[in-house]
Amino acid sequence: MSAASPEELELIEKHEEILGQRAELLEQMERRRQQLDIQRKRQGEESEAATHRNNTLMQDLQKLEHCLGRRQLPRPNLLALETRYWASVEESLPAWEHFLMGKGPHPTDGAARANTHQARPATPRGLPPRPKPRTIAP
Repeated sequence: MSAASPEELELIEKHEEILGQRAELLEQMERRRQQLDIQRKRQGEESEAATHRNNTLMQDLQKLEHCLGRRQLPRPNLLALETRYWASVEESLPAWEHFLMGKGPHPTDGAARANTHQARPATPRGLPPRPKPRTIAP
């Protein structure tokens, strides 16, 4: 065998360096594959848990729907009363919002005063009348 020339020695070193890099990359790839396997397994477990939770929720909802389906509807006059109530609430809502935001008087102040003035005759604003003396029967 002949002695290796400097060029051959350089090529051998380069080859060994490339083999070392290849081995390192193979190790990194193996570690990454293991990480991905662990991640897939964890995602599978989470997916199964979510599916179980969703199935449980669906069963609960179906039970509730079944229970609500068996409930009797309220009487028509009660429904009409409730509808009128909510209509009056919606009608008076702007006045209350104005009051609650501190931009206006109490909504019942004007209406109550107007009604009281119309309902009562005008009386002097003084002391109330004194009660009549009672006589004690013998």
